[in-house]
Amino acid sequence: MRITATDSVLLHSFDYRETSRIVRLATRELGVISAIARGARRPKSKFGSALDLFTSGVAHLNVNPQRDLHGLTGFDATVQRSSLGTSLARFRAASVLSELCLRFGSDDDSGVVFEAATAAFDAIAASDDAAVAGVALAGGWRVIAGLGFSPSLEQCALCHAELPADASVTFQHRAGGAVCEKCAQKSHAGRRLPPDARHTLLAWLAGSESPLDNAIAARAHQRLLREFLEEHLGDGRPLRAFIAWEEQRSPCATVAEPV
Repeated sequence: MRITATDSVLLHSFDYRETSRIVRLATRELGVISAIARGARRPKSKFGSALDLFTSGVAHLNVNPQRDLHGLTGFDATVQRSSLGTSLARFRAASVLSELCLRFGSDDDSGVVFEAATAAFDAIAASDDAAVAGVALAGGWRVIAGLGFSPSLEQCALCHAELPADASVTFQHRAGGAVCEKCAQKSHAGRRLPPDARHTLLAWLAGSESPLDNAIAARAHQRLLREFLEEHLGDGRPLRAFIAWEEQRSPCATVAEPV
């Protein structure tokens, strides 16, 4: 058992017995962990409102290397993102980022995923509903890049040939990104990725903001991200938050999708 303090953001929590709460935290040094906050549900708990969803702060932990559940002895809140709960669009987007980190960030002890997720929560909190989808997608791809699964977009993922910037390409999830025409002809699997969609992905991965033009483009990018995760990082369980987010169809959802 060792005592440590680490920058954290609260991704999920649920009640445990009569007085306690179990929380899931993305941390700078320990990756994504579970911890029990004993007494957190008592009226005069020392935690107060610090354990609100998506709150950042310094977590004080009793870490037991032999167990998956650690002890949370204190949480000094630094940023409480209450605006994420005032809009359904922002809440759904933040929930998707939380699900991504919970499912795939447990082994990251470099702080890269924590930093990417925290930046994404801040960006979503500052966005209006129309911009939320693009901001959340950008954050999701940056978390993936932090995990080391960034897709190949400028070179063929199979033969490594340079891909012309103005060309439509085939995005093959199993291959790990875009493939050239020659390699695409060897397999019918994959989705067509127009030049503007590829440029948007490149901008997001480079840390730039690239707004989406419409809800149809947003849904196509949502699907592309979900399928990429299911191929490379999934364990067979459905990505429930992703599916709920993706199914918010526009009235024009029957129009051909660009990705």
